[in-house]
Amino acid sequence: MLFSKALIPTLKETPADAEVASHQLMLRAGMIRKLAAGIYSYLPLAQRVLQKLKIIIREEMNSIDGQEITLPAVQPSEIWEKSGRWNIYGKELLRFKDRNNRNFCLGPTHEEVITDLIRREVKSYRELPLTLYQIQTKFRDEIRPRFGIMRAREFVMKDAYSFDRDEAGAEESYHKMYQAYTNIFERCGLEFRAVEADTGSIGGSFSHEFMVLADSGEDVVVYCEGCGYAANLEKAEVKPPVGLLENESLKNLEKVHTPEQKTVDEVTNFLGITPDNLIKTLIFDTDKGPIAVLVRGDHEINEIKLKNLLGCEYLLLADDDTVEKVTGAPRGFAGPLDLNIPVYADNILKGATNMVTGGNGKDVHYKNVNEPRDFKTTRFADLRTAEEGDPCARCGKPLHMRRGIEVGHIFKLGTKYSKSLHATYLDQAGKESLIVMGCYGIGVGRTVAAAVEQHHDKDGIIFPKALTPYQVLMLPININDEILRKAAFQMYDKLSQAGIEVLFDDRDERPGIKFKDADLIGIPIRITIGSRNFERGKVEVKYRESGKMELIDSEKTVKYIKGFFNKKI
Repeated sequence: MLFSKALIPTLKETPADAEVASHQLMLRAGMIRKLAAGIYSYLPLAQRVLQKLKIIIREEMNSIDGQEITLPAVQPSEIWEKSGRWNIYGKELLRFKDRNNRNFCLGPTHEEVITDLIRREVKSYRELPLTLYQIQTKFRDEIRPRFGIMRAREFVMKDAYSFDRDEAGAEESYHKMYQAYTNIFERCGLEFRAVEADTGSIGGSFSHEFMVLADSGEDVVVYCEGCGYAANLEKAEVKPPVGLLENESLKNLEKVHTPEQKTVDEVTNFLGITPDNLIKTLIFDTDKGPIAVLVRGDHEINEIKLKNLLGCEYLLLADDDTVEKVTGAPRGFAGPLDLNIPVYADNILKGATNMVTGGNGKDVHYKNVNEPRDFKTTRFADLRTAEEGDPCARCGKPLHMRRGIEVGHIFKLGTKYSKSLHATYLDQAGKESLIVMGCYGIGVGRTVAAAVEQHHDKDGIIFPKALTPYQVLMLPININDEILRKAAFQMYDKLSQAGIEVLFDDRDERPGIKFKDADLIGIPIRITIGSRNFERGKVEVKYRESGKMELIDSEKTVKYIKGFFNKKI
């Protein structure tokens, strides 16, 4: 491709509203342009990268007998009502009415649609297992779209769905997809981790997220170097210690006056204690009634863990009126003593000795609170958010944390959708059975953005070999030099005929401008053709990743480039 004919509108300055590196660099490199909040146009360079990624995805999906389909983007409300998600999904679901006043939505995901298709078309065990996938545009009306195509409202997703006769088959499909995803992100040249994750609004019994590791990531990856355990922050488990203050003798319960001391900092400073000697009591409203939850003062409640433990539909911090009704005190003075609602406590509080808690009265706290002497707990569980250095629940070694960008998510759905939408098959005995499902997504645009986040420097993007829009950027120093121009076009033709993807910068611009654009765009190899080197039969090769430069024989350029790209990615 000739640069002079390409739509590559590079920018010298970073747009003011671009926050993270991928957003800044993809705008500056002329890859994307914003139409509205969270809605972007993909320009030719971005489109070439997306196509490279889609090829890798298709190859790996096809290798596990996935079959590609295309499902409607516009979905009727009826199937969402059958699954129970029409009212649960929230405002991210863009709802609208057609001219006949019928309710529809713009698809954020396709579990309902694919299940409806399969329930109509699959009748016998002989037709299972089955894996179908698509690469399609989705829409989720994010409350705060940001970071360019990292968190957009309109985005490209690969979503796949597996259908099996039983749990054993579904387990096998899940592991095949896990390996396919591992292959995809390895082929893309990305550093990533597969982590255990919560299933969220999709539902199901088990899931893994695939996280590209990057300092700008919105998510936190918790991992153990000892046993290989990894999970996202919502899911990460913590092994409880043997005891909190097990060697300390129990002191007498003491009520103390704490005027206007409500927060952890205020109470601990007032009483001259550290936060690990205080028990926080939070009151939550749930569809099963109000509950109290206890964590240590220096820890945070993990609401995802709590909701999963309770199996409730909704979980919200109680308002001031509810807090006062169930505790007899204003917010900030709740404690576990004499409560008439269920009390759930984090594991670390089992056997807690001589702690401080709220006194369930205005301006009152208790000192020397002991479990189980002074209060009863409905259940102990892992209810807190993991922290750096916490003991791994599997092996006890310290947990570590890194930031990550979620690019893929795989779920074991079980029969959640097949039951609600009545997707069944006849088994070998002629008995009707529910199809067991799995669901698997990759954010295609997000993966590209994550690659840029992980592979860039101060000068621009550094594309991994597998995702680069072009393999080579060829740059003659002086395009107006007739001899040099002719030689450059001959080399361009030779490289192109050899199947090498070349972006030929034939613009009549100063070399400095061309060099800056070359670094910004991030193509792995730049071939510079200058008069002095060319007279000696040489061209200059620069590697974008390392910055290393070397001279090679111009006649050996094709062989040299092919050798570079044939090396293992």
